[in-house]
Amino acid sequence: MSDDPKTLVSTEWLAAHLKNPDLRILDGSWYLPDAGRDPKAEYDAAHIPNARFFDIDEISDLRSDLPHMAPSPEKFTSRMRAMGVGDGHQVVVYDGAGLMSAARVWWLFKLMGHDDVAVLDGGLPKWQAEGHPVEDLDPVIRDRHMVVRVQNHLVRDVTQVSQASKLGDAEIVDARSTERFRGDAAEPRPGLRGGHIPGSKSVPFGVLLNPDQTMKSPDDLRAAFEAAGVDLSKPAITTCGSGVTAAILALAMERMGKSDWSLYDGSWSEWGQFPTLPVATGDA
Repeated sequence: MSDDPKTLVSTEWLAAHLKNPDLRILDGSWYLPDAGRDPKAEYDAAHIPNARFFDIDEISDLRSDLPHMAPSPEKFTSRMRAMGVGDGHQVVVYDGAGLMSAARVWWLFKLMGHDDVAVLDGGLPKWQAEGHPVEDLDPVIRDRHMVVRVQNHLVRDVTQVSQASKLGDAEIVDARSTERFRGDAAEPRPGLRGGHIPGSKSVPFGVLLNPDQTMKSPDDLRAAFEAAGVDLSKPAITTCGSGVTAAILALAMERMGKSDWSLYDGSWSEWGQFPTLPVATGDA
């Protein structure tokens, strides 16, 4: 794997840079409600040295009825300053699943105009399996200024996605499981219809990962999208259940050198609840 501090870095890269004073490590673990895991409790018990906990549910727009929507630039800035993360820092985000929710935090930093951010390939499980250190100490925080420049082209709302669904001028790519995409499995959140956005393509995020939860090579990623019928010459909009695993698709595209992507922040939590929005079932 080739290390890229703007997309994905290996455990070897992180181990070599662990003492860099301008490195900021974030634990971005988050799990579906039915997973029975408490990411903050797990962080408190063991995390990569000097890592800070990034609470995806709290660092969000709490005025929205939808789960963990992107926060305002002001809130993001204040939370990052309180965590001692700011301009000039190289950020590395990991999670306790291997590679799941960390990509959402990566996307948030990109959205806020902070490009020096990467996901740890294989996450905490790979880090620990290789015998790298963990600790249960709180990091020493020093305030750091952060300038935010929102990159609006990286996010899409329901109106824009609805238009893309009708016009077919962008590929809508869904990271949920095949069963949820088809409408054969119940959604983990109550009150949502089953199925998918009409015209969207199914690329369950797991097909982009190796058995050890590291990301596949750019060539294999491209093959996975093409096998799902995704036209990579068109701009892409990634979606999922609530905008978390959609970011894995975005990260994969960025790794492939495809930069004309955006993420549907409301995802199925929004689309699936409104009876006026059309829903397709079965295969793409």
